[in-house]
Amino acid sequence: MEKELLKMSPKGQLVIPQEIREMESFKEGDRFIAVPVKEGVLFKKVKIPNIKIEFEKIAREIEAHFKEKKVTREDVVGAIKWARKR
Repeated sequence: MEKELLKMSPKGQLVIPQEIREMESFKEGDRFIAVPVKEGVLFKKVKIPNIKIEFEKIAREIEAHFKEKKVTREDVVGAIKWARKR
């Protein structure tokens, strides 16, 4: 792969060459972290989880666990009351 020279825009934006975007499957909206290194700056793609989706997944897992263990609504209410007293 031939190296390309990048130019920063007046807004501080760099454009990643298409060949690299395709090779790394970068998409619009992807997030990166800039890490200073001895030779300059390293840009690392980061995955930021969708909090709503993660919460719903955890809630489903808890619900399934409660059903399996036969935990009732009254059990949960009682546990909350107990914890609040402490």
